[in-house]
Amino acid sequence: MAAEISAQLVRELRDQTGAGMMDCKRALQDTNGDVEAAVVLLREKGMANAAKRADRATTEGLVGYRLADDNSRGTMVAVGCETEPVSKNEEFQAFAKKALDLVEAEGIDAVSQLDEERAELSGKLGENIAIAGAARFEAVDGGRLAAYVHPPANKLGVLLHVRGGDDELARNLAMHISWSDPRWIGREDVPDDLVAAEREIYLNSDEVQSKPEQAREKIVTGMLDKRFFAERGGVLADQPWIHDGSLTVGKVLGEAGAEVLEFQRFSLAG
Repeated sequence: MAAEISAQLVRELRDQTGAGMMDCKRALQDTNGDVEAAVVLLREKGMANAAKRADRATTEGLVGYRLADDNSRGTMVAVGCETEPVSKNEEFQAFAKKALDLVEAEGIDAVSQLDEERAELSGKLGENIAIAGAARFEAVDGGRLAAYVHPPANKLGVLLHVRGGDDELARNLAMHISWSDPRWIGREDVPDDLVAAEREIYLNSDEVQSKPEQAREKIVTGMLDKRFFAERGGVLADQPWIHDGSLTVGKVLGEAGAEVLEFQRFSLAG
């Protein structure tokens, strides 16, 4: 007669191996409830040590998106793995699609439903598999959604919610964000204490201290404008437009009567 496999025993084996709950239960059933033998069995099948794999970087994988036909809803999911061959594996790609389908249908919190399946896939493929990010936007107040994933690797993507302009502008904005990686939409979004800290660093730099005292504040303001607000990783509206460097994003938006409401950028490259 087979030993009864309790939930506590399954959890104990999972804690030891990091394998998926169903894999642990099957291993315990196959070994008649012998935890040590189940550990050996899971190791032989390559399903153990998922917990250790979880610490390994996932700099490969796929970013995928889906837009409603009328651009009223947009969904994006980033699923990471460790190597390019695994990113091209059919089972990995099917899992990534399943994650996208689930987020589109139920929202970003639904990805937790895939924890067991993700752990089992990780054990099967021998790599850390991680859902690195998920976003779902609903268009409001005349807004439209756009998305962009950078080919051919498809490891970098942007989901964007913008009001005004047209579909071409929205897609071009998504492309811009993918490259320029802004942290904020406008200067009003930047925390005051962060701006003050940056100003202090510039003010105390040798570059500024070597200038006449009466000119320093103006120099620091110029440095903040160019090196902080307009830099890659800075403020979207201040950044040079990647499609025409003579313009800023803010100017392009102003001329189109458009505004960016929200965006999400996912990069698996680190």
